[in-house]
Amino acid sequence: MKGVWFSAAAILPFAVMSGSPALAQGQAAEGADTDAGGIAEIVVTAQKRAENVQDVPIAISAFTSDALQERAVASVAALSNIAPNVTLDAGTPFSGSSAVLSAFIRGIGANDFAFNIDPGVGVYLDGVYLARSVGANQELADVERIEVLKGPQGTLFGRNTIGGAISIVTHDPGDEFRFKGDVTTGSFGLLQARGTADIPLADGLSSSVAFSIRNRRGYLKRLQYQGGGDYNVEPITAYKAAGYGNIGPGTEGGDDNWSSRVKLVYDPGGSVRFTLSGDYSKIHQSQIANKLIKTFPFVFAGTYNCAIMGETDGCGDGPPSVAFAGGIGGLHTITDLPGLFGVNVDADPTNDRLPYDDRFVTDDIDTSYANGNNFSNMRTYGVAGTATFDLNDDVQLKSITAYRELHWVSAMDLDGSPLNFLHTSFEMNQWQFSQEFQLLGSALDKRLNYVLGAYYFKEAGDLHDYVTFAQGLLQVDGPNDLKTENYAVFGQIDFRPVDQFGITIGGRYTHENKAFEGAQGDANGLTYKILQQFGVPECAVIVPISDECRVAAGYFVPGQPLRYYIAGMQHKKFNNFSPKVGVQYHPNDDVMLYASWSKGYKTGGWTTRLSNPLDFAPGFDEEKATTWELGAKSTLLDRRLQLNGALFQTNYKGIQLNFQQGVSPVIQNAGDARIRGFEVEMVAAPVDGFTINGSVGYLDAYYTRVDAGAQVAPATGVFGAYGVVPGATLPKTPKWKFNISPRLEVPLGNGGKIIALADYTHSSKLKNDTEGYFLLMRGATDIVNASLTYREPNGRWDVTVGGTNLTDERYLVTGQAQFAGGQAYGTYSRPAEWYARLSVDF
Repeated sequence: MKGVWFSAAAILPFAVMSGSPALAQGQAAEGADTDAGGIAEIVVTAQKRAENVQDVPIAISAFTSDALQERAVASVAALSNIAPNVTLDAGTPFSGSSAVLSAFIRGIGANDFAFNIDPGVGVYLDGVYLARSVGANQELADVERIEVLKGPQGTLFGRNTIGGAISIVTHDPGDEFRFKGDVTTGSFGLLQARGTADIPLADGLSSSVAFSIRNRRGYLKRLQYQGGGDYNVEPITAYKAAGYGNIGPGTEGGDDNWSSRVKLVYDPGGSVRFTLSGDYSKIHQSQIANKLIKTFPFVFAGTYNCAIMGETDGCGDGPPSVAFAGGIGGLHTITDLPGLFGVNVDADPTNDRLPYDDRFVTDDIDTSYANGNNFSNMRTYGVAGTATFDLNDDVQLKSITAYRELHWVSAMDLDGSPLNFLHTSFEMNQWQFSQEFQLLGSALDKRLNYVLGAYYFKEAGDLHDYVTFAQGLLQVDGPNDLKTENYAVFGQIDFRPVDQFGITIGGRYTHENKAFEGAQGDANGLTYKILQQFGVPECAVIVPISDECRVAAGYFVPGQPLRYYIAGMQHKKFNNFSPKVGVQYHPNDDVMLYASWSKGYKTGGWTTRLSNPLDFAPGFDEEKATTWELGAKSTLLDRRLQLNGALFQTNYKGIQLNFQQGVSPVIQNAGDARIRGFEVEMVAAPVDGFTINGSVGYLDAYYTRVDAGAQVAPATGVFGAYGVVPGATLPKTPKWKFNISPRLEVPLGNGGKIIALADYTHSSKLKNDTEGYFLLMRGATDIVNASLTYREPNGRWDVTVGGTNLTDERYLVTGQAQFAGGQAYGTYSRPAEWYARLSVDF
C-alpha cells in the first residue's frame, strides 16, 4: 500500500492540472446534468454558505434529485453504490429494520443502533442533525440534492461526524404552481407513489406539500418445518416482549410505509426570509430478511440439547447432565415467565423434542423456518424553522430551530427455527431539540469569508430490550434511559489574499453532559437456578430469593434480585476542540489544489446490554480522528470534463469496538488504527447527450494497536478464521470500490427523448463484524443496475423501465455470530428486481 499511496500523492496534482483522467478524486458533481455548454454546476452548502461544489476544498460527492431518481437511489443506504469509500447498509445486527442505517465513510462509522452508541457519520436533514441511526436511512422523496462530505467535519458540523457527514436538502417551494410526482410498480408487488406540489399562497408566501407511499412484500419466505412433534408446547407470546405482531408464516423484508412533508416559505424580497417545515413518517415493515447461517453446540445450545437428547455426559460445551438442564429449566420457578419450556426432562426420546442444530439451516438463502415475531413499526415527526436576516450587503444572521421525535417498536426471530431460541424485541422513544445560530459574512471585497456560530442540542429517551435465549433459559429484560445536553461554539475563516492562494482556519469547542440509567436483568433468574443446582447453601431455596443468595450471585440491588445495576443515573462529561487548517492554490480559474488538516470526535457512553451483574454499567470514552488531506478539483475542456481527487491519511484513536462477550455485545475503546487512501471522481460529457460518471476509491485501514484485553487472536477452527489484532483490517471497509455509469440521451423525430443509463459498481470483500468471522464476510461484489426512459417532447411526463442488481449478486449486508447463544445469522442483499415508473412534471 505504501507504494500505491505515495505514487498517487506524486501524480495527483499533475494529473488534474493537465486534464489527464489517469488520477483524480471524489468530489466531482456526480450526477450533474449537462447543458449545451457542458457539465452544469451543483451548488452545495457544505461550508454553511451556497457555493459551487468545485470551489469547496472538501471531498464531497454531490447528487441532484434527477440523478438520484435516474440511478434508482431511493434511500440513503443506496448511495453506497455510487460514492467512493462510502459503505452504507440498510440495517444493523438484530435491529430488525431497514430504516436503521449502518454508515461508514473512509473506514469510520458505527454498526449498531443502541441508544448508547452514537453514529460516526452524521446525517442532517435541512441542516438538522438526526441523532439516532434508527430512522436515519431516510427515503429520498422530495429531495433537492444530497451532499456526502468525507473526512472529519468536526469544525462546522460538530460531534459524531468523525467519519463524515451526509446532508439531505429537501425541495423549497417556488412562486408558481407545480406538481411533480411518480408512480412505480415492480418486483414483490412493489407499489410506490410520490409527489410534491408547490402552491403559492400570497405575494412572497409559498408552500409545498409532499407525500410518499410504498408497499411491497418481503423477499424471504418463512417455511413450515416438516418434522418432529408438538415440541413448541408454549406459545411464543408467553415471554416478555415489546408487543407481538405478524407471528408465524409469511415473508421478511417487506414494507408498508408512508411519509409527508409540508413547507412554508415567506420571502418578500427584502432582508428577511423564513422557512417553516414539518414532516411525519409511519414505517410498518416485516423484519429485515434474516437467514440462519450456522448453529453451534455451545453454552445455551449445549444446555438445551442436553435436556432434549437425554444425554448424561453433556452435549457439546453444555453442562454435564440432564438433571442439571431439567433443574434450571423448570417452569415458573422464580417469575411467571416460562424458562426452557418444552424440554424432554423425562429423557424419553419418543417425545420428539427437537434439538437446536443445523437441521434448521435451509438450502435457500431466501427461506427460513422462523415462526416468531416479524415486525418493525416506527413513527417519526419533526418541525423546523429557519430564519435568515441580511444585516447588510455583506453580513447575514441565520437561525435554525428544530424539534423531533422518534417512536419505534421492533421484534425479530433470529434463530431461524420454530423454537424460541433467540428472539429479540426493542422499544425506543426519543426526542431532541436543537438550536443553531450562524453569522455569515464577507469582507475585503469578498476575499475574506467567515462563519461564526453557536449550537445547543438536547436529547432524551429510552430503549427497552427484551431478548430470550434457548427457549427462555435466559430472558434479558433491559430498560435504559439516556439524556444528552450539548453546547458548542464554532467558527471558520476563508481568506484569499491574492487570486492564486487561499487559507482556511477554523475550530469548534464542544461541551457535552451525558446521563444514563440501566436496569438490565434476567427475568428467568438463571444465575440463581445455577447456584441452586450446584448446591450453593445460600441458594438452596430460591423462592423467594434471600439477600444471602442475592449476594452470593453477585447482584448489587437489595429488594431487586434480578437487577444488574445499582439504581440511579450515571454521568459523563466530554470536552473537545476540533480544529481545521487548510491552504488552497488556484493555478487558473478551472483548477484548485488544496491541503487540509482537521480533527473530529465521536462521543463516549456506556455499554447498555446485558453482561454480568455489576454495580455500574461499564463506560467507554470518545474516539478521535486526525486527517491530513491533499486534494484537487478541476473543470476542464470547456466544462466537458470534471476531475477531482484527494489523498488522505487518518490517525484513528480510541476506537469504540463492539465485541461479543458471552451473550452480550460490549463496547470498548479497543485501540488505534491508521487509514490511508485516495478517491477519484469524474464526470465527462464528450458530446451533447452523452455523459459518463465514474469513481474509484482505495482504502488501506488497519489496527496499529489493540488493547490486550480486547484482542481476539487470529484463529481457524470451528469458528473459522477471524481476529482483532494489530495489522487486522477494520470492519465495513473494502480495499477497492469502483463505479462507472454511462448515460445516453437520444433525440427522437417527434421531439421526445430516449434516455439509457447503466450503473456498474465493484467492491472488494469486507468484514461485516469486528472479529471478521469467515461466515459473515462479504465477498467481492459486482452490482449492475440499468434503466431505459422515454420522455415526451415537452418534458411533462416520462416512462421508465429498469432493473436493480440485474446479475442477482447476493451478499451479506449485516450479521452476527452469537457463539454463546448458538447461532450465526445474517441478512442477504435484495435479489434482482425490475421496476416500471411513470413520472409527471407540470
